[in-house]
Amino acid sequence: MSNAPPDPLVESYCLDEYMDHSVYMELAKLEKDMGRRRILEQLSVKELEHYRFWTIIAGEYRPELNRILLTAIMILRRLFGLTFTLKLLERNEGKTIAGYKAYMGKLQGDQRVTLESIVRDEEEHERYFISQINENVVRYMSFIVLGLADAIVEITGVHAGFLGVTSSTLIAGIAGLVVGFAAAISMASAAYLQAKHDASRSPTFSAMTTGIAYIGAVAFLALPYFLTHDMLLAFGTSVFFALALTASFTLYGAVLTDRSFVKEYALSVSLTLGTALAAFLFGEFLGRIFGVRQFLHLA
Repeated sequence: MSNAPPDPLVESYCLDEYMDHSVYMELAKLEKDMGRRRILEQLSVKELEHYRFWTIIAGEYRPELNRILLTAIMILRRLFGLTFTLKLLERNEGKTIAGYKAYMGKLQGDQRVTLESIVRDEEEHERYFISQINENVVRYMSFIVLGLADAIVEITGVHAGFLGVTSSTLIAGIAGLVVGFAAAISMASAAYLQAKHDASRSPTFSAMTTGIAYIGAVAFLALPYFLTHDMLLAFGTSVFFALALTASFTLYGAVLTDRSFVKEYALSVSLTLGTALAAFLFGEFLGRIFGVRQFLHLA
């Protein structure tokens, strides 16, 4: 063991590697699929090796495991799946690798060679292992996102259009449900036909995934119209729900595909609000031309 004074940076590396080792070990215990369990066990062993290397440099340092964080990660695993959890943990890998490379200049001989090997592990092996994990939620993620994204844009547009046609929240809510139900069937059919050309996906399950995601989003966005008679309040609440739902699936997709959440979310929000504005203006135009608002008021 080294007699050098404690180095907070090295101690943080020890803690990070030990935490990663513990996370992979706990995830392996939860995993029922034997193939995925072996991958997690391999990752756990790698992180333990990395931890032991840093303890040689750190001396007598003993990491104190963050049980609250570990529990939170296990909850994420149960809610969002294994792949999402691992990819989320990997998001800071670039900073870790940069730190290791910077520290490499302080080492010589075998220790430097070992750290170079660790950096290669971090850059290549862990990403390779994670890429081998195959979950249904990942295979069908594109259909889920397709259903949610299309529903949000279309139904928000329908509701915005009815702002210029009627002041009845009930009519606007029912219109959203009717349009959404028809669109859900259409999207599910399209997903079925698309999946028929992909041997790795079930056409029936793809259609069900798309349809359920679509109709679920439709019902969620229409709900405010049945809880209040204030059209602006209902529309504002529905748009808030739409933006929150967009944020959730955008974050999920950004983590899985290693993309920028901010850019993806900004694009999605722009499409949703742009469609809503165009639909509102068109609805207002039709309402004035045909006198629909006055007709509905008299009825």
